[in-house]
Amino acid sequence: MTTENHKPRGWPANKPPADPGITAEQAASDAAAGFIVTADFERFSQRNDAFCRSWWDDAVKSDHARGFFDSYRMEASPRKGEGFTQKDFALRNAAWAVSDAYSTRNTESRGLREGFLDPLEPTMPVAPEKIEPPDPPRMAAEIKRIARLFGADLVGITAYDPRWVYEFRADAKTMEEKPNDLPDGLTSVIVLACAMDYSLVQTYPSALAGSAVGLGYSREAGLAAQLSQYICNLGYQAVGSLNDTALVIPYAIKAGLGEYGRNQMVITKEFGPRVRFSKIFTDLPLSHDAPKVIGVRKTCDICTRCADACPPKALPFGAPDDTVHNRSSIKGVVKWTADCEKCFGYWIRLKSDCAICLRVCPYNRDYKKLSSKLIRFLLGTSLRRLGLWFSDKIGHAGRVRPKDWWQGLIQK
Repeated sequence: MTTENHKPRGWPANKPPADPGITAEQAASDAAAGFIVTADFERFSQRNDAFCRSWWDDAVKSDHARGFFDSYRMEASPRKGEGFTQKDFALRNAAWAVSDAYSTRNTESRGLREGFLDPLEPTMPVAPEKIEPPDPPRMAAEIKRIARLFGADLVGITAYDPRWVYEFRADAKTMEEKPNDLPDGLTSVIVLACAMDYSLVQTYPSALAGSAVGLGYSREAGLAAQLSQYICNLGYQAVGSLNDTALVIPYAIKAGLGEYGRNQMVITKEFGPRVRFSKIFTDLPLSHDAPKVIGVRKTCDICTRCADACPPKALPFGAPDDTVHNRSSIKGVVKWTADCEKCFGYWIRLKSDCAICLRVCPYNRDYKKLSSKLIRFLLGTSLRRLGLWFSDKIGHAGRVRPKDWWQGLIQK
């Protein structure tokens, strides 16, 4: 999210403007994470994300947008060629089953859409008695172990920062803004990552590839529900969250799980951009992780493979800046920013999600292979151009035909 050479409009030559509302601790944390937050910063209202806007904003709303959401019901899923057959949609929609069970369980009775517009509801309330005051470093280590036990592939912990919490939630039935209430006294955010299946990702764009996303959401719904309930059982507040409540990318970066890339994703050392994130807000005393630099920013400075491959040309070229394309862009943050209207418009045409930008990323690799580890090493050094050349030479980014996936011909 930071930039060494770019100076957004109106910046003095020596330093960017500081937001007078941030604390010294937040400023230090921003610097460590490579964030530049300007005086124009505004907290984001979830009603303005592209998915929510498709239900109320004429700039995005259309019958075609309805068709995208309807395709997650088999009676409405289209049949339009390889990768979009009944079998492909059947697998994709089945992969979402656990996530769907959580998200819809309180929709009719209470108007909630858990994990997307509202946090996950705990099964049992917070225990009336707290455990003995824990040692924060030891408790952080225990929480990470429990998170992995419940299925997390990566875990990081960072400080609670209200700037990344949505200013308002969106009402599941009306899409009007509603309060984004969280318990008082929250101090930490536990960020959880679940890796997406590499072989499925290689079939983007297709409904088949969307199975990797559904599996990720279903895994993280159970994971966030279990870990937040465990913390509640210890006598502390814990709010399990998927897409709802807050922007997860800033927390994931500050929790040391990866760096921000041109493709709008957090690039992790272990899986590249091929992860789904969830989060838990808590007042449990925990030590915090530090951001980690693995060379992504410098690689993305010279790599435009995701932007080149984007069918609707929604991804940016050039250096990060404070561009605001439309109301789905956050204001006052210097970063690479996609045009979400163009991006979601392409999803609507596909009737499924598109992650070509993920598939072609040079960090999207099978890191069990020695060649992939070598490329990752080179991308983290001054030899990153050689790493990009080697990545292209191996040819990992080519699309795998969905029929080959079904026939089991994916090379391991």
